Amino acid sequence: MYLRKAKADELDLVLSIIEDGKQQLADAGIDQWQNDYPNKDTIKADIDAGRAVIYNSDDHETLGVASVVLAPDHAYDTLQGDWLVHTDKYVTVHRVAIFSHHQGKGYASKLFQDLFAYIANNHPESESIRIDTHKDNAKMQHLIEKNGFQKVGEIVGVYHPDDACYVYEKDLKHANVTAHAS
Repeated sequence: MYLRKAKADELDLVLSIIEDGKQQLADAGIDQWQNDYPNKDTIKADIDAGRAVIYNSDDHETLGVASVVLAPDHAYDTLQGDWLVHTDKYVTVHRVAIFSHHQGKGYASKLFQDLFAYIANNHPESESIRIDTHKDNAKMQHLIEKNGFQKVGEIVGVYHPDDACYVYEKDLKHANVTAHAS
């Protein structure tokens, strides 16, 4: 499996995965992504800026998408909490979705692992990775925590006036030191 940047002519493909993700959240009774976010303009901007990545199987079947945003990420300007790493050398992962027909096969966990490698290869200067998810999205919270992120706070009203999201961070500086020391 591998990640690659989405191309301009893949806007509809990325949108279809995001729309599928919206439906999965709605079916689970989670209010995340149920308004006008993320929308076509958001996804087009991700693709145009080189932030949108497509996750493919080894036989090139599309499994999911994510957005890798370089600092500064103004979504966190109103963070109620404290970062683990006070730096401007971070990346944020947003808009993670796996096609529903690929759910339950471990692809989301593998996507996270491959995202870490992608970030290390494409943004080696990064000292941390930041991510957030809706307070009611327990499945994503579990996945985030399982992949070494620590909850650092909350943001409210960033994506929709009523949205409360938990914010997480993964410290890459100390994780790398620990990994090399073992």
